[in-house]
Amino acid sequence: MPRKLVIVESPAKAKKISDYLGPDYVVDASVGHIRDLPSPSELPADMKKGPYGRFGVDVDNGFDAYYVVYPDKKKKVSELKRLLKDADELFLATDEDREGEAIAWHLREVLKPKVPVKRMVFHEITKEAIQRAVHTTRELDDRLVDAQESRRILDRLYGYEVSPVLWRKVRSKLSAGRVQSVATRMVVERERERMAFRAANYWDVEGDFQPESAGQSYTARLVAVDGRRVAQGRDFTDLGTLKGEGLHHLDEQRASAIAEAVRAGQGTVSDVQEKPYKRRPSAPFTTSTLQQEAGRKLRLSSQSTMRTAQRLYENGYITYMRTDSVTLSESALTAARQQARDLYGADYVPEAPRRYSGKAKNAQEAHEAVRPAGDRFRTPAQVSGELRGDEFRLYELIWKRTIASQMADAVGSTATVKHTVPIAETGFAQVAEFSASGTVITFRGFLAAYEEGRDVGRDPGEDQTERRLPKLSIGVNLDVLRAEPDGHVTSAPPRYTEATLVKTMEAKGIGRPSTYASTVGTIQDRGYVNNRGSALVPTWLAFAVTQLLEQHFPRLVDYDFTASMEQGLDGIAAGEDERVDWLRRFYFGDEATTGEGLRRMVDSLGDIDAKAISTIPIADGIVVRVGRYGPYVESTVPEGVDPATGEVIDAEKAAAAEDAKPKRATITDDIAPDEMTAEKGRELLAQAEDDGRVLGQDPESGHDIVAKSGRFGPYVTEILPEPPGPAEGTKPKKKAAKAKPRTASLFKDMDLASIDLATALKLLSLPRVVGEAPEKVTAEDGTESEKLVPITAQNGRYGPYLKKGTDSRSLETEAQLFDITLEEALKIYAEPKRRGRAAQPPLKELGDDPVSGKPTVVKDGRFGPYVTDGEVNATLRKDDDPETITPERGFELLAEKRAKGPTTRKRAAKKTTKKAAKKTTAKKSTAKKSTAKKSTAKKSATKKAPTS
Repeated sequence: MPRKLVIVESPAKAKKISDYLGPDYVVDASVGHIRDLPSPSELPADMKKGPYGRFGVDVDNGFDAYYVVYPDKKKKVSELKRLLKDADELFLATDEDREGEAIAWHLREVLKPKVPVKRMVFHEITKEAIQRAVHTTRELDDRLVDAQESRRILDRLYGYEVSPVLWRKVRSKLSAGRVQSVATRMVVERERERMAFRAANYWDVEGDFQPESAGQSYTARLVAVDGRRVAQGRDFTDLGTLKGEGLHHLDEQRASAIAEAVRAGQGTVSDVQEKPYKRRPSAPFTTSTLQQEAGRKLRLSSQSTMRTAQRLYENGYITYMRTDSVTLSESALTAARQQARDLYGADYVPEAPRRYSGKAKNAQEAHEAVRPAGDRFRTPAQVSGELRGDEFRLYELIWKRTIASQMADAVGSTATVKHTVPIAETGFAQVAEFSASGTVITFRGFLAAYEEGRDVGRDPGEDQTERRLPKLSIGVNLDVLRAEPDGHVTSAPPRYTEATLVKTMEAKGIGRPSTYASTVGTIQDRGYVNNRGSALVPTWLAFAVTQLLEQHFPRLVDYDFTASMEQGLDGIAAGEDERVDWLRRFYFGDEATTGEGLRRMVDSLGDIDAKAISTIPIADGIVVRVGRYGPYVESTVPEGVDPATGEVIDAEKAAAAEDAKPKRATITDDIAPDEMTAEKGRELLAQAEDDGRVLGQDPESGHDIVAKSGRFGPYVTEILPEPPGPAEGTKPKKKAAKAKPRTASLFKDMDLASIDLATALKLLSLPRVVGEAPEKVTAEDGTESEKLVPITAQNGRYGPYLKKGTDSRSLETEAQLFDITLEEALKIYAEPKRRGRAAQPPLKELGDDPVSGKPTVVKDGRFGPYVTDGEVNATLRKDDDPETITPERGFELLAEKRAKGPTTRKRAAKKTTKKAAKKTTAKKSTAKKSTAKKSTAKKSATKKAPTS
């Protein structure tokens, strides 16, 4: 029988598709990409000094790329080649986007098939879609491959040219990236706005009113006094000043006077306006809107959302999740409308299907919107027995959004009522005007199924709920039930959340659907952004990196330029531009438009003041510096000098401080940049002086014992005297290793402000010898004897513990370090040895692994949760939840780990005798010759990837 080989990306996808295609098809997974550009150190020796040696790309000859198979994918490639030998057709069934097309191209280039190759594409993994796709194949799209290859080369050039500048001028091991650097800049710019923000106070009056006829009461707010509008939060700039003239800026005193006058008066309705209300449903999900809504409603990170959506797609529950299209196929439109009609009634479905068009910059309409898979959607109730946790919640969200997109508008009416109250008794005004608005929904339409969430704005207290108002007409008198002055403070621009950052990136045309989640994850992993709740807070390191890029690579972090690069890649994919020409313009520049290329930017950098780059001014005389070991605040004005004017206030202090080192204080990780005010900086500097106070002298050594606050918490240390220099006229001796002072962290229940010398000396005395215990020793001849071994109490990274030889046992509290007795220690050692922690039951059982056939469980290990079948262990990824992980995801992780093969670890070399050393040398010599032969063979076998 003819055999057909189908290659997809993931094992879970392979298993699902295999069930739909039958025995004539062999379906296997490449487990993602199989090859990539190597780092320069991974190039063959004869290529390291050649044109590929710097980037893995020959920039002078058509940007030819040199690709190598990942070391951990060589076994997988061999397996695919073996399967291909028995096949008469090859179907490349990777995702139908640029990245999927590139994976398919790399597979074809590496496998070198001699049988017909077909490109199989589908947007959902259902039986109908897969069987249809296998009979409607196409050729590989070279334009999509060119676009993806251009993106990869572009990112390599960007990173390898710019990152070394960061290493030299900011800190080693930093990275720059085409999209990640721009995303970091966006977060930093928002924090700068918050740092520059100055709050403004304003007041108004809130009251409850009721018609004289004793009808329904309602709440209204003061909006004007004597015809002048009362200032609200939107009327103030970020510097705390009013934007326009003619506004009434009330303070507490006047607001209180108005409230008192209103309570004593009576209102009269002056205006009533009613308007029809109509609200359309939101479009079906794109990648961006899915991430945003999952962040708002499900509290999922972008990466977790995409990981969960990937599993839903691979298991046939939703369509492809990387898309910026909002369109639905005809079959999907029919399915959504029919299901809405069945569940909510015919009145809830409009006569004609709703069709949406995208508004995002550079939108690629290659796929449908994200929706439930199939020509008939399964309701959340129908999949509740198959999906759990985040997978069920995300599917339900996608289902609701899709159904609602084809439902009728929500309709109703809005009313705005204004009324006046005389306030002549205040002495400064005559009439106060109040206003109230309300919406009445008379037909809920799509709201019966779904309502889109909203991002928190600068006025989170704004009433966004439906509110009914009584039926009123002009001239109706109102009784005042309550009137209270209400004070407000303007709020700073809200920090980005993952959802709002993705939304802004999409609006600016930066990045693509497939990159949003990885970009947000990258800037977090690189230490540029921390999370505070759902808010993204930039680190001081991000400030330094952004300053360098803005000052010396302004074009690379320009939003419009970054968006234009995406447009260029779109042009390559559409066949409107050539890959080589586009890369040449980016890297070498475009003389026709005087555009400066990346190479010239780097070559013409000149001198960069590393200190200035890593300095962020806070106020006069106060700066933050990003140092090698973290950020710190520094006073740039000596004591005794006015920081604002530079004038000497105290000549004696100024003279004493002239030769002294500047005052510095560590900035702990819990202080956000916008919280680092001048007052906070001076407070930290003052604390640093206090923290460095001398508690007393060690009676044994005579050294000062000091209490300090460091980046990792409070600690005590001793001050060692400076070693004496060489005697006059003598030659300096070889510099000896500098002695390290004793240092000890405070216990969790200790307070830096109240620490005393006695406690500090006890901390510095650790580790403490508890006593000695007998231990059996076996000699070479097999005879046993006993010797005494000390038991010490120590404080370590994982808490307090006892140590006897190589045997360690955990203690329950830090206080035990000082008071545990030998008897108590021996009791602990008499108990059975526990490996790390007491054995814990599995966190979750996943069933039998399809490969090994063994029970698979999720366990909690020393370095976090992992999945295991008893033979293979695979660590859960950052966004895998141990409680909600599915069996398919667990089996996928195990499959990926098996594909990588066993991890080899280098062991420390042991001392050998001269005889053994000679043998080792001889073996190495032989091995070198063997390696040289293998290397030569590999070089001849390795081929450059053709540039299409």
